[in-house]
Amino acid sequence: MLHQYVERESRSVSTEKFFGNRGIRFVYSHLRENAPLMFRVVTNARMSRLLAFINFHSLLNEKLNGHRDFLKASGIDLRECLGTPAHLDTPQKIFERKIRYWDCRPMPRDPAAVVSPCDARMLVGSFDSSSSLFIKGKFFDFEELIGRNKLTWRKLLNNGDFAVFRLTPDRYHYTHTPVAGKIIDFYTIPGRYHACHPEAVVSLVTPYSKNKRVVTIIDTDVPGGTKVGVVAMVEVVALMIGDIVQCYSEKRYDDQVPVGSGLFVKKGCPKSLFRPGSSTVVLIFQQGRVDFANDIVWNMRIPGVESILSNGFSQPLVETDVLVRDLIGTALQKPVPIVVN
Repeated sequence: MLHQYVERESRSVSTEKFFGNRGIRFVYSHLRENAPLMFRVVTNARMSRLLAFINFHSLLNEKLNGHRDFLKASGIDLRECLGTPAHLDTPQKIFERKIRYWDCRPMPRDPAAVVSPCDARMLVGSFDSSSSLFIKGKFFDFEELIGRNKLTWRKLLNNGDFAVFRLTPDRYHYTHTPVAGKIIDFYTIPGRYHACHPEAVVSLVTPYSKNKRVVTIIDTDVPGGTKVGVVAMVEVVALMIGDIVQCYSEKRYDDQVPVGSGLFVKKGCPKSLFRPGSSTVVLIFQQGRVDFANDIVWNMRIPGVESILSNGFSQPLVETDVLVRDLIGTALQKPVPIVVN
């Protein structure tokens, strides 16, 4: 089955070349159906790290110039990377590369702009059944994703809108802050290490809310904020991801500060690093507080594009390829006071 997506800048349709596709199919078709105990072992933290090492270190290095072949095949633009190409001589360095985002990832000047947190393939949706973007229950269980004990945030974000960003192994693996505001909660929810591959998403139905995840709640209705309400940024750990390293910095990548409640974050700054592999970021907005970019909404329903997600969920779900700090939406309405019980 083909999986196609829309290149945002050129509006052309491209076919994704999956990395480790056979392994994903084996795990989510054969093991899950025929060896459920082994399936649980494969999707735990220790095995996820081991698979990451095997896939991204051993396999790429077993051939001479293996990392160079990967660079070439992945289409990584070396001109945007910090340092010289010779520095990217191991898989880990490739996956954890830094870029001159201040030059090659320009950000909109509109203070009401919401920007992409990563280089990724993106979908938008809504929990509101009256919305044209309603796709509740297909990607994740909302309460489970946020945390069943987080009643305040579940109430504030109920019937809200969301955006899903799927990072692939070849992408730049730093996430950046999508909005400006004050962090009012920061916590980790334990879970499994399922793949975020489209076939795994369709097979498992709700992997994002079952995986280990880091949740950052940002109040943007503060002085200097984006004024888009309360935003939940959920960073999802996936199969073959070793860890999520929090590394917020307002000075490019230098002078990193701890991420936690009380920290004011500027929009577009590096926040964290997935190491290594592919993963997902989910943004959740309060109802009626964000207007998603028209082209991203339109692309989801563009005719004639083959998508595993569209076929699996029987609903048009075509992804758009976006870059970190791209405009993905704009703040709506006036600030609403937060009432914490």
